[in-house]
Amino acid sequence: MGTSFNEKFDQHSAWRREFALRLKLLSQWLQDQDLLDASVEDRLRRLEAQVRVDKVMVAFVAEFSRGKSELINAIFFAGYGRRIMPASAGRTTMCPTEMGFDPEVPPCLRLLPIETRLQPQSLMEWRQVPEKWERTELDVTNPKQLSEAFAKVAETRRVTQEEARALGFWHNQSVESNPVPDANGLLEVPKWRHALINIAHPLLKQGLVILDTPGLNAIGAEPELTVSLIPQAQAVVFILGADTGVTQSDLSIWREHLVEDEQDVSTRLVVLNKIDTLWDAMDSPQEVQAQIERQKRSSAEILGIAPEQVVAVSAQKGLVAKVKNDVVLLKRSCLENLEDALSHDIMGRRQRILGAAVARGISALRGETGRFVQVRRRDLTEQLLELKGLQGKNKPVIKNMRMRVAHEQAEFDAAGVKIHAVRSVHMKLMREIFNLLGPQALKDEMAQLTAALKQKGFKLGIKRSYGETFERLRANLRDVHARGLEIHAMLVATFLQLNTEYGFSLQVPDEPQIEPYLSDLDLIERSHVQYLGIGNAFRLAQPEFADRLVRALSTRLRNVNETALSDIEAWSKSAASQLDSQLRERRKNFVRRLEAIDRIAQASTGLDERINEINTRSAELDQAEHKLVELTDSLLQMTTPSRFGLAMHAA
Repeated sequence: MGTSFNEKFDQHSAWRREFALRLKLLSQWLQDQDLLDASVEDRLRRLEAQVRVDKVMVAFVAEFSRGKSELINAIFFAGYGRRIMPASAGRTTMCPTEMGFDPEVPPCLRLLPIETRLQPQSLMEWRQVPEKWERTELDVTNPKQLSEAFAKVAETRRVTQEEARALGFWHNQSVESNPVPDANGLLEVPKWRHALINIAHPLLKQGLVILDTPGLNAIGAEPELTVSLIPQAQAVVFILGADTGVTQSDLSIWREHLVEDEQDVSTRLVVLNKIDTLWDAMDSPQEVQAQIERQKRSSAEILGIAPEQVVAVSAQKGLVAKVKNDVVLLKRSCLENLEDALSHDIMGRRQRILGAAVARGISALRGETGRFVQVRRRDLTEQLLELKGLQGKNKPVIKNMRMRVAHEQAEFDAAGVKIHAVRSVHMKLMREIFNLLGPQALKDEMAQLTAALKQKGFKLGIKRSYGETFERLRANLRDVHARGLEIHAMLVATFLQLNTEYGFSLQVPDEPQIEPYLSDLDLIERSHVQYLGIGNAFRLAQPEFADRLVRALSTRLRNVNETALSDIEAWSKSAASQLDSQLRERRKNFVRRLEAIDRIAQASTGLDERINEINTRSAELDQAEHKLVELTDSLLQMTTPSRFGLAMHAA
């Protein structure tokens, strides 16, 4: 039997904890050996954050009444012995709901009123204003209280047609998708714009985030869902009804909001839910299965994906089977097939990506620390040869030796002027990079785009303005890359000179890559294009919607710029710290050499004692080098896919 998603996630979390522990041991050892310079410390900190704060978001997306909330109950909350997410007939999840765990916040449900849509702030900005959210405390030991509290996400309110239009739930151009007025002419709309659930569920504590999204209308009216939240998800589970197959509204969600580029389709898992509606007593099990397979093939063909990406299940029967411990019903529900797909495809991919990234970081850290060890070894060898050359020599020879070392020291200190000049150019180029990707540059771009969006009437030229904005953003990134290459070339020449003249072992890190960030921009641009067509012309004519669109875009772009800046800064710091460490070590070496010569000049017995001391330090350095390889090998072994499972059991 395959590993369930819950078990696979537990394993992934155990791997992260074990890796973080070994990383901490390496950090302590490096500190004890005086090998923890600023660059190495920064690498360790980034690696630890990458492993510890590694969130895994799974977004569940569906039109209304596809059994999405029931599926979440069956996979994640069956252990409570009852439904936790509201999953009765009809519309249940009326507002997007995020479930996660923040240890700094008590267990609670926070709800953002729908009226906040009338104001320009984005969801990200509203998160920073907790007093504007209605809060309900949660008792995680009481399933009934949890269920009653979570039912709030289904609450609605009645508004006039004009209010519904302002809130984004009434569109003159698509009357068929508008809510139906009641006897008083009022329309039912969600009471809440967004829900945040913070509970200490075992999976959520380990970094899982569940995003539950309502139907097409809600997704289209909230740009941040499409351009920010859903794209961040490591996996998107798209749910269809087995009885209906792919409807027109299902297809609209898929094409407009979930398929941004062909390469990304592999992270989309399609669930054909409610197969129990096809369990007809008049048909044989073989006929029922043939009907399910036909629906799977048909759905895959319409959505343009491989049939293997469509998993047929009955969430309701799977939940009942888990609660009642009914093995036969669980097998028939096929829920385990979905958990298998989630665990192997989604978690497996996540582990491989994380493992590869961490392996690169560990290899770079070992190389950097290894070079530092080699500098110490070279200095010890130099001192040893120098001291052996003094054996049997008289005081004038020792005095001349001291003068020569002092002269070398003076020359070395004079070279600091050249190094300072290089640093000045380096810092100037880094400031230019920060200006190009800093908050003010992005703010100016967004102001320009906002002005174009706020033109009166239909925005016929908006696609051009939008495209020009992204071209300028791409040009900024290419400019940043050019400056990075300039810094890299300058450091290569400087390091080569220092290595040649002073026997350093400086090595410039590989120049920063800009392609991943250009790809991110392409993805963001494509995810927004859907909002610029004729179908959204009426929405774009509303200033509030245009504001929300730009704010959602701004949040995503800021993340790209901040990540790029962080990576470039780490690259720059790695080169600068390497130079600082070797300069500092060389200065210490001059002091040690002069002290040794002075001791020898004062007492004839000091020479042999000093030679023995250096031999001892050299042996200690051999041990340190061996230990460094051992500790980093231990970490590297954990990053190979074949070792994930073994690390779990060891943990």
